[in-house]
Amino acid sequence: MKETLLIIDDQEDILHFLDEILSETYEVRTALNATDALQVLQTEVIHLIISDVMMPGMDGFALCDLLKKNIDYCHIPVILLTAKNSFRSKIEGLEIGADAYIGKPFSPELLLVQVANLLKNRSKIREHAANAPFDHLHLPVQSKSDEQFLDKLYKHIHDHMRDTNLNIDLLADYMGMSRPTFYRRVKAVTNLSPKELVDQARVKKAAELIAENDLKIFQVANKVGYTSQSVFGQNFQKYFKHSPREYMALLKAKLTTE
Repeated sequence: MKETLLIIDDQEDILHFLDEILSETYEVRTALNATDALQVLQTEVIHLIISDVMMPGMDGFALCDLLKKNIDYCHIPVILLTAKNSFRSKIEGLEIGADAYIGKPFSPELLLVQVANLLKNRSKIREHAANAPFDHLHLPVQSKSDEQFLDKLYKHIHDHMRDTNLNIDLLADYMGMSRPTFYRRVKAVTNLSPKELVDQARVKKAAELIAENDLKIFQVANKVGYTSQSVFGQNFQKYFKHSPREYMALLKAKLTTE
């Protein structure tokens, strides 16, 4: 699936030029001003933003500052494009949280490489979060806001894992976000839906409990929030490629050979 970029510029010819450069590799959305851009962000999952600095109304600096201070959007990388190519303006852009600053005129190849690198970094974060959801100490988050968001979310999931009603609505409410905004934020940072995140956390905790060898399978299922052993077994096998009983047998066999 192609990642989606949002390009913001008040000049339609620039939008068309950037669209031509980027649309072969990415899905592209465009906006002529900051107001239109914010409307796009409310309805779509955007993976990276490219914004001109000099725009009527809210300029690119102000828009970037707004996005980086908003918990709903601060995880999205922002590239600022501008003809103001002075050292001071570059510092200003970076101080408000821009992830890259490219002066006009620019090389299309430079822009493509910069976009690819920022998205690659985001992909690494998502892969790590998907494979090790409780490994906070080594999570290569791109921003402090991502780190705080994930730490708070993972701790809440861990603390309430036994709650069979733990779902996206309860998690969104706890995080102080609307359901659609929470879903988009989790998806952007981890590449998982909130349900997948909870399921994965539950079965990984179940694997830890099975390894301790103190509980029966149905007790493990109950401790991680499953009332149905069949659903627990299906989810466990999805991630570990073995049923809980097979996993337990493999662990016991490994212990006897060591």
